Amino acid sequence: MIHGSIVAIVTPFRNGEIDEEALKDLIEFQIENGTHGIVPCGTTGESPTLSHEEHEYVIELTVNAVNKRVPVIAGTGSNSTKEAIRLTRFAKEIGADAALLVAPYYNKPTQEGLYLHFKQIASQVDIPIILYNIPGRAGVNIAPETIARLAADFKNIIGVKEATGSITQASKILHLCGMDFLVLSGEDGINFPLLAIGARGFITVTANIAPKDVSDLYNHFNNGEFEKARDLHYKLLPLNEALFIETNPIPVKAALSMMDKINYEYRLPLSEMTPTHYEELKAALLGYGLIS
Repeated sequence: MIHGSIVAIVTPFRNGEIDEEALKDLIEFQIENGTHGIVPCGTTGESPTLSHEEHEYVIELTVNAVNKRVPVIAGTGSNSTKEAIRLTRFAKEIGADAALLVAPYYNKPTQEGLYLHFKQIASQVDIPIILYNIPGRAGVNIAPETIARLAADFKNIIGVKEATGSITQASKILHLCGMDFLVLSGEDGINFPLLAIGARGFITVTANIAPKDVSDLYNHFNNGEFEKARDLHYKLLPLNEALFIETNPIPVKAALSMMDKINYEYRLPLSEMTPTHYEELKAALLGYGLIS
């Protein structure tokens, strides 16, 4: 059920509050353009600055707006195991199809601590779980051996969003866990190479602004049209780079505002782009044909 281009959707704000209508419109934009799944409240959704009530509100709004047309994978991770269990339980009760759980950040647990953290969640909430491995944000890497141990011990731990940027690490995860384990690329620049080694899709930032091309890349690859998929990989390359010219989701929200899809607004400590980077991003969108 979970595969393909899965957008890590932004959380639009207006005057400091969640812009419900803009979020609904973004969801429709994604589904109309072939996106295979939606992740609310991930890194791109600015989850660290959402209150608990807002976090739950965004998940519930997304589940209701999607209305089972594609899977909703709710971001429910935390550096507090207790809080992660509460959010994951809420996601299950509200009808999310799966939960995305980031490695606990800041407190830097050992591999045993990581295992016990995810063990507690998987044992207490019967929902498909996708681990989210992003050492650059979390400060700790979930080792392939730890992922394999979790996958073997808990049937509801079904996959990992692999955002180390390492093809070697992704290969080792697949080697240890088997090809039935769901590896999803967490870095848009290597979506195509990870498909080639056995990944079954990606949780993507770029799909926020170019959903059709990102989903078509997966569709072409899945249909054996490898040259077409490769061509899209290279077409998307400058866009992928431009969207990480500053900390995600700063550029992608700026891009969506240029496309008149959301208000140009963040939650502190994120802030608007520097003028130089803003113009570079604008040039990339113009070159791609997303704005005129």
